Amino acid sequence: MNNFSRMSAVIRKYSFLLLMGLFVIFLNSCSSGNGRADAYGNFEAVETLISAETNGKLLEFNISEGAEIKEGETVGLIDTLQLFYQKKQVLSKKAVVESKFSNIIAQIGVLEEQIATLEKEKGRVENLIKSKAATQKQLDDIVGQINILLKQMNTVKSQNASLFAEIESVESNIDLMNDQILRATIVNPMNGVILEKYVEVFELVNAGKPLYKIANLNEMLLRAYVSGEQMSDFKIGQKVKIFIDADKTTNHEYEGEIVWVASEAEFTPKIIQTKEERVSLVYAIKVKVVNDGKIKIGMPGEVRF
Repeated sequence: MNNFSRMSAVIRKYSFLLLMGLFVIFLNSCSSGNGRADAYGNFEAVETLISAETNGKLLEFNISEGAEIKEGETVGLIDTLQLFYQKKQVLSKKAVVESKFSNIIAQIGVLEEQIATLEKEKGRVENLIKSKAATQKQLDDIVGQINILLKQMNTVKSQNASLFAEIESVESNIDLMNDQILRATIVNPMNGVILEKYVEVFELVNAGKPLYKIANLNEMLLRAYVSGEQMSDFKIGQKVKIFIDADKTTNHEYEGEIVWVASEAEFTPKIIQTKEERVSLVYAIKVKVVNDGKIKIGMPGEVRF
């Protein structure tokens, strides 16, 4: 083979390799734009802090960090013995008030019977006066007695009103204690995973003291940052692609939805990768992603619009 033939073969070989390389680059550019993410960030979850709702010793607390628990599941119990004794005292007070109330009702009943009897006598005397068999004085005496009984009954009823108020106060205290006893049972309010546990069994807790932190990891939020120039590239509700590292060369891909965009710019956070982005202000966005179990809190992610 002469030199010209060898040179032609080499040119054809390298031309073929060059064309294949350009084809691969073209495919990559079609599949992933310029190969760079439009935004970078870290995953987070909506974390909820569960606190005690009453005071006392923690008798039961059946949770552990990393455990998944359901909404409505009973996870602990705070001692209610003191509340039980207080409620017992209030119930005794209520019984005393009710006995007084019963006496007053009985007095009113007696007075009403006496008034009814005098009303009948009054009618009889009025008929006798028409036939001139009774005097006006007899009628006036009966009317006077009825008025006296009515005044007595009004006085008794005024005492009854104060007892009504007392009974209402006692019943309100009982309702309050029942509510506190109910709140002593710690019921988990949502589905999620226990992130942190702050107390142990037999510790004293007060109302408002944090007991544990929980988050629903089925849906994660990627907080990413974009430049002001990118603000026109997306909108709330838009579907985007999310990528996390599978290994050194490949990614896991997810579909996400933009659910929040910051209204004001902020200084560039450390997560921004390139020098051009590090010298400018950026806007934070949040992208909601359905988690298949691979995404963890704090894990880095990429967004492509």
